[in-house]
Amino acid sequence: MENSIEKKFTKSIVFVSVFVPVAVILLFSIRLKDYGIHVTPLNFLPPIYATINGITAVLLVAAVMAIKNGNRKLHERLMTSAIACSLVFLLMYIAYHMTAEETKFGGEGAIRYLYFFILITHIALSVVIIPLVLFSYVRALSEQFDRHRKIAKIAFPLWLYVAVTGVIVYLMIAPYYAK
Repeated sequence: MENSIEKKFTKSIVFVSVFVPVAVILLFSIRLKDYGIHVTPLNFLPPIYATINGITAVLLVAAVMAIKNGNRKLHERLMTSAIACSLVFLLMYIAYHMTAEETKFGGEGAIRYLYFFILITHIALSVVIIPLVLFSYVRALSEQFDRHRKIAKIAFPLWLYVAVTGVIVYLMIAPYYAK
């Protein structure tokens, strides 16, 4: 029974895990103004979606604490909220990049290398966590808790890293945003 639930969602998870990164790459390169759609750049979004990344990190830590304290229902609510935050982040991130000009990091020297290291690992792991989070979530919903724990032990630190580095990337590039 439990495996049938996971099998039911496997194709969808694989599709989403491929579709989201490809869509983000494609949408990242689209500027609405280039297609005659004149909208005001959504320059107010980066601090909001950086805050959402921070909230996601807090939710993840709280969710782990909840499950360690035996509160499965709270854990489930917190994890569902973390997924919802990640979706809201993604929508805002795409909306911002479709309406605003690209912001170049202006730091020099060691800070520049640090910024790009954090940015590249953040982006790469944000792709990796999509299937990990989705499979982990489906396994929990289908009450395959041993299999859920195995994947969650990998997904949690990676997702936490992505959430925290999202905030760090924002803080590092914020001084270079167009005013």
